[in-house]
Amino acid sequence: MSRQLGIFGTSGMARECRDIANELGLEAVFIARAGEDLTQLSLDATVISESELHRYTDLSCVIGVGEPALRRTLARRHASRRFANLIHPAASFGRGQRERIEHQQGVIVCAGARLSCDIAVGDFTLFNLNATVSHDCLIGDFATLSPQACVLGNVAVGEGVWVGAGAVIHQGTPQAKLSLGAFCVIGAGAVVLSDCQAEGVYAGVPARKLS
Repeated sequence: MSRQLGIFGTSGMARECRDIANELGLEAVFIARAGEDLTQLSLDATVISESELHRYTDLSCVIGVGEPALRRTLARRHASRRFANLIHPAASFGRGQRERIEHQQGVIVCAGARLSCDIAVGDFTLFNLNATVSHDCLIGDFATLSPQACVLGNVAVGEGVWVGAGAVIHQGTPQAKLSLGAFCVIGAGAVVLSDCQAEGVYAGVPARKLS
């Protein structure tokens, strides 16, 4: 079994993924975008171009990119590739939640993140440092929870949603989940009390739609 892990990206999120990989005893192989000057990258690890990836047929990968739309583009471009889940040992989970995640692909969970129970997690989701998700939430494919983002219980986070650092998503009700529409953006430190429209940009306390 290969102890290497391919990491799409060469910026900060990719380096954070390398650190998780190292914690798990894996050797990182960074995958730079086609045309990027590899000689200018100082990553203290093997670096290959995306155009060279076909030579690494057995290499499992993750996408170390924070931006949801770009993560989706890379996942679709390399749909035949095997994508691993990358979970830091310092992340924590409620009953059965870790097993739920293991049925997905491309999920990244950073140190200090906490997912409680009965949470449906989509593929290629990213839970950054100390992000928390409470019970009965739905987290759509390619969603990004930034550091210290807090999603309370009974919330539906749509595909490609980006929740900014320190934002709080208020809980839904037993009758209806609070909903964040696909590819909406929640600004850092925002407090969301009601549904957010797809592709909208929201900020403030309480959060209001900016565009």
